[in-house]
Amino acid sequence: MSKTWFITGASSGIGRLVTEQALERGDRVAATLRRPEALEDLRAEHGDRLWTARLDVDDARQVAAVVDEAFANFGRVDAVVNNAGFGVFAAVEEATDEQIRRVVETNLFGSIRVVRAALPHLRSQRHGRILQVSTAGGQTTYPNFSYYHASKWGIEGFCETVAQEIAPLGIGLTIVEPGATPTGFGGALATAPVMPEYDAGPAGDVRRALAGGAFPLPNDPAKIARAMIDSLDLEPAPLRLPLGTDTYHDVRASLVARLDELDARRELALSVADDHRAATA
Repeated sequence: MSKTWFITGASSGIGRLVTEQALERGDRVAATLRRPEALEDLRAEHGDRLWTARLDVDDARQVAAVVDEAFANFGRVDAVVNNAGFGVFAAVEEATDEQIRRVVETNLFGSIRVVRAALPHLRSQRHGRILQVSTAGGQTTYPNFSYYHASKWGIEGFCETVAQEIAPLGIGLTIVEPGATPTGFGGALATAPVMPEYDAGPAGDVRRALAGGAFPLPNDPAKIARAMIDSLDLEPAPLRLPLGTDTYHDVRASLVARLDELDARRELALSVADDHRAATA
């Protein structure tokens, strides 16, 4: 049975690939992006199975209006892909206030807006899936990405909570965690003037690795898009979809290290319990 998709950030990268692959298999797509003309080639090929609209997820009124229009146009939407994003590549003191605001506004608040705008429609259907595109950096960290991580760790916490709230309504939510992938995202990262104090440390090491081509991009974006599409057939919806060799290894190492740190502080954690309350519980 064909499905209907609502996709943000559909002009390039994973958003474009999910749009293309969904259309190729006969699905319908409401594709939103800042420049709808970027998908004219797909419109010419697929006709009215592709609906496009200009959308800046930083604009709350526009998000609500475009989501409503997409559901009205197609009658139903089976999958909402929250893919629009923005990245800042800079050490903590290097980034500007405007860069910090934009990365949090787009990746965190923008994603929340789309989810909230779609939920009344999905509740009415009592059916649907939300695919929130995060990253391996939603559970682990790398130097120069502190503000990007802040937005992605934030949206993962939001989504993990929402997934519990909406499951009884027949709606699934999956956090998609791609690893480093050649989608052009790295070249679009905002940067800032380098401070020598940070350039001499881990931030500089990562910067030089990226500039010199030594930062690995081991994953296939087309396979990531296919895995996202195929995930709609999984029941119940998986909470997380780790996609990438680096995602698996880096996130696993991060989780093990965090668990070790927690266990190392076990006695301290238990020591602050209220003995009287514990005895009368």
